[in-house]
Amino acid sequence: MTLSTRQRAGILLTLALVMMATRINHFSAIPDASWALFFLGGFYLRDMGRWAFPALMVLAVAVDWYVISASGISFWNHYCVSVAYWFLVPAYLSLWMGGLLLQRVYAGVSLRSGAWLLLSFLVSVSACYLISNGSFYWLSDSVSNASFAGWMKNLSDWYLPYLYTASMYVAGAAVLHVAIAQIARHLPARTPATQRASR
Repeated sequence: MTLSTRQRAGILLTLALVMMATRINHFSAIPDASWALFFLGGFYLRDMGRWAFPALMVLAVAVDWYVISASGISFWNHYCVSVAYWFLVPAYLSLWMGGLLLQRVYAGVSLRSGAWLLLSFLVSVSACYLISNGSFYWLSDSVSNASFAGWMKNLSDWYLPYLYTASMYVAGAAVLHVAIAQIARHLPARTPATQRASR
């Protein structure tokens, strides 16, 4: 899959806008798309990963800071912000790496690519969930009397909702990707001559 610098920049801008629109309230009618966005970023922005991932990570923290501060609470005093909060970096990185793995094995729209999408998505989302949920449960001050049994229950209570939300966004992106790929197949190839004529 070959994307121009302009196309990659457009995708990055789209990911950033969707993050700002959905992360503003994690439990609103439009759920937070952040997990899906980091996975998609790894897939589409391979050549920009060294700065695109940090940029989206900074944006995620900035949105959280804005939401918490707007509610009249100090960012550093919010129950979600503890040492566990910074484990979102490796958690989101696992999603990015899942998308990057998919990009490396992607060979066009096919059942094989669909199987790799399912596998890389499930593994990376599960890794992200284990890191984010485990760090919050064991390291934050919000959980009293932490125990392994309590963590297992917490894991089982929240895994499917997070998986469902991320899968809906990734499925939507996959449908859009297939549609664009099919349209592109039927467009005439642009030669240097046609490119000069269109200018």
